[in-house]
Amino acid sequence: MKKVLITGFEPFGGEYINPSYEAIKNIDRSNLNCELFILEVPTEFYNSSKIVIETMHKLNPDVVILVGQAGGRKEISVERIAINIDDSIMPDNRGIKPIDNPISLFGEAAYFSSLPVKKIVSELKKNFIPASVSNSAGTYVCNHLMYNVLHEIKERELTHIQAGFIHVPYIPEQTINKQNLFSLDLNVITKALEIIIETTIN
Repeated sequence: MKKVLITGFEPFGGEYINPSYEAIKNIDRSNLNCELFILEVPTEFYNSSKIVIETMHKLNPDVVILVGQAGGRKEISVERIAINIDDSIMPDNRGIKPIDNPISLFGEAAYFSSLPVKKIVSELKKNFIPASVSNSAGTYVCNHLMYNVLHEIKERELTHIQAGFIHVPYIPEQTINKQNLFSLDLNVITKALEIIIETTIN
C-alpha cells in the first residue's frame, strides 16, 4: 500500500481558518487505497519546508501533496510549476517579508510538479468540481514550499516520490464580509483532495 503525505497550512493574513488544513482533516481514509499521513504546516517561509522535508525523510512517502489557500481563485488550482524566488508584499506568520530573494542559490530556475496535473483536472471536472491547471503558484510561502520539496527530491534523487501543489479557494465562512469573492464548500474541497489522491496513486 502506498504512503501519501498531504499537508495544509495554518491560518495567515488575519484569517482565523485555513481551508487547506481543514479540508485534509476531513478526508475519509476508508475511501482511499493508501496509508495517509496529514501534516499542518506553519505559514512561514523557512520553517514550512524544513518541517515538510524532515517529515518526508521520516516517512519515505510515495506521494507528497501540498495544499494551500488561494483566496480569490474560483476553482481548485493544480499547480504545474514552482519558481526560484521569494517575493512578498505580505509578511509570513513570523513577520518575514522577502523581496526578490532566490529560494536556492544552487537550485534550478524552476521545478515542475510530478503529479499527473492534467489527469487530476480532468477527474475533478468529471465530478463537477471546478478545476484548472495553474502556471503560477505565486511567490509567497506556497511556492516556496513547493520549490523546496521538489528541489529536495531532485537533489537527493528521491525519484520514487511524486510531489506537487494544490491551491484551494476560500470557504464560505471566510467570505461573509468580503463582497464578490468566490468560495467553495469545505466538503467539496475535501472531496476534491480525495479524488486527487486516488488519481495520483492509481
